[in-house]
Amino acid sequence: MLQADFEKPRLTQKKVRVALVDDHAIVRRGLREYLESHDDIHIIAEAGNGREAMNLVRDHAIDVLVLDLTMPQFSGLDALASLKARSPDTGILIFSGMPVSQYAITLLQQGVDGYLNKDCDPDEVVRAIRVVGEGRRYLTSEVAELLAQEVLKPKPSLPHESLKAREFQIFLKLAQGQDVGEIGKMLNLSTKTVSTYRTRTLKKLGLDSNSEVTYYALKHGLID
Repeated sequence: MLQADFEKPRLTQKKVRVALVDDHAIVRRGLREYLESHDDIHIIAEAGNGREAMNLVRDHAIDVLVLDLTMPQFSGLDALASLKARSPDTGILIFSGMPVSQYAITLLQQGVDGYLNKDCDPDEVVRAIRVVGEGRRYLTSEVAELLAQEVLKPKPSLPHESLKAREFQIFLKLAQGQDVGEIGKMLNLSTKTVSTYRTRTLKKLGLDSNSEVTYYALKHGLID
């Protein structure tokens, strides 16, 4: 009796579908070239600001959105809530030059799936994308330590850590010199609503003016 040897079918490895959002084309190009050198990662789209990112999640099936925070016109922070609402199954990996210690915990609480600083090792970006692409959160050792401190401390050590998502968003825009009218137009909020958030935010921070907001943000490394 003849015995035939049949080759087992090869399992096709599913590629992680990734979109890159950064206002610097050279950053997107460098990321694309490096990430696509890995067989399991496929870059399907790019965008230069948060508003374009919202169009990406509408038009494409994306597993992981690699998102910068500070971008002109409409930042990653501005877009975050809308991105989560429009595409709740898309993992969001923050890739930013802003300090991990000042932003990571707040953004994890707002639903992001990982936070990497742009000075991290390139291989860590790949690891993070793979983890987030599996539907899990990626925590660096630094972020894990910050989370442990957050759990152990009885109350926020800095006033801005008690701000809610919208308050923190408006706080940063005030710190960058935008007035309530400009903020309202950008976020599709009435001037009255923004003014209410401003008053509430300044009260929580114990500040009296926009110039004090800017000084506070600079002092704590929240803006450049």
